[in-house]
Amino acid sequence: MLYEKLNITSPAAQIILSVSIIMLSGFLMTRITKKLRLPNVTAYIITGVLLGPFCIDAIPQSFIGGTEFLSDIALAFISFGTGEFFKFAALKKNGAKVIVITLFEACLAFLLVFFTLSAILKVEFAFSIVLSALAAATAPASTLMTIRQTRAKGDFVDTLLQVIALDNVISLFAYSIAISLAVAATSSAAIMPTSIFFPIIKNIGALLLGALFGGLMCLLIQKKRSDDNRLIISVALLFAFCGICTIMDISPLLGCMSMGMIYSNMSNDDKLFKQLNYFNPPFMLLFFVRSGLSFDISALFDSTAGFGGVSLLVIGLLYFLVRMIGKYAGAFVGSAVVRKSLSVRNYLGLALIPQAGVSIGLATLGARTLGGEMGNALLTVILASGILYELVGPVCAKFSLYLSGSYSNKLEDIVTVEEHNEKSSLELLIERIHKIQEEIPDPINEEETAFLEAAEEHYAAVMRSHIRTPQNRRRL
Repeated sequence: MLYEKLNITSPAAQIILSVSIIMLSGFLMTRITKKLRLPNVTAYIITGVLLGPFCIDAIPQSFIGGTEFLSDIALAFISFGTGEFFKFAALKKNGAKVIVITLFEACLAFLLVFFTLSAILKVEFAFSIVLSALAAATAPASTLMTIRQTRAKGDFVDTLLQVIALDNVISLFAYSIAISLAVAATSSAAIMPTSIFFPIIKNIGALLLGALFGGLMCLLIQKKRSDDNRLIISVALLFAFCGICTIMDISPLLGCMSMGMIYSNMSNDDKLFKQLNYFNPPFMLLFFVRSGLSFDISALFDSTAGFGGVSLLVIGLLYFLVRMIGKYAGAFVGSAVVRKSLSVRNYLGLALIPQAGVSIGLATLGARTLGGEMGNALLTVILASGILYELVGPVCAKFSLYLSGSYSNKLEDIVTVEEHNEKSSLELLIERIHKIQEEIPDPINEEETAFLEAAEEHYAAVMRSHIRTPQNRRRL
């Protein structure tokens, strides 16, 4: 262990130095992956693998074991942001069609993965059912980033965002049932109806409680609140809800999604979501790097670490391929059933391939519940496939947006100008370029703008209070 070699025995020093090492290493790794055009999530997981006990062993086991709460916090931030896209008006317009499409693509991915693992590879039921439930989840981050970069819009984009948001609701219910069945199977206890319905009831309760927290957030976060206080209140409520979910032994994903949905629809305020998106990267970095710390890469190539003589590498690769087939086929069939356009039917499945944040968070919770070799194997497979999904996912998402006609690279489609016979092609080209330059936003992104506005407001408030003090009045 690195700290033992340096004779650092203070637990506080180990924790502080570990956080510093993790953050700096994660940042440096992103400098490499950025040149390779890879997402930050990939850099964080690789950083965790390199710093972990299976490589240079730079992080103590006490830190890894003592930071399990990071998965709950990460899920809270991810799911609260996803709730922003549950607009009641949009759901009222296309809700039934979106539900049908989501059920088809999530359920088909689940069934194909379960059949492959259980029937073909003869993998244990407990492991197969939990891993299959995780196959239903879709990561929103990569797709949202691609939509923002391309400024894609239209029916395809609206359907995609709603399917992704609802997708994670279905995956959470599937996970809750699967983990209950897995625990019952591994404990040799009879599977009772209560073991299936009780987790569903708990998650419905979390959904309702999250809605109440969302209403409370609307009451506490008013226009008169300063931006820094809005951020403090929102983070405090998210942490409080996570704590309640931990006491109830359920995932905070569904409740935080409900909280974000209620707040978004009641307040029509998107600035808070932008502030949180700018605030949470350190938590995301710590979460993904910590996940990588538990990634035993050697187990992928060890046949004894698998199930039924099948190595985790084979399981991981098949999971990666079969899930993609299930997502695409399910989205295609679901879109055909509800008679969506050909662009949605043919290309929606490509945009549902990314999988990282939600699945890794649920896999971490599953590993904690199952424990032992099965828990470690579950996390190893999800992390390994997650890296692959982060490599191909953003490319597939951008490809689907392009093929569906949601955005265009042609100047005449991007910006329109008045065309007259007296204008030459060169003059029209120059006019379009000038118009695009006028529409180019500030290089600072929306999240950073929201955060800078909060900082400026706080500074102005401090200066006003400083000038108004009696001592300053006498001086003036």
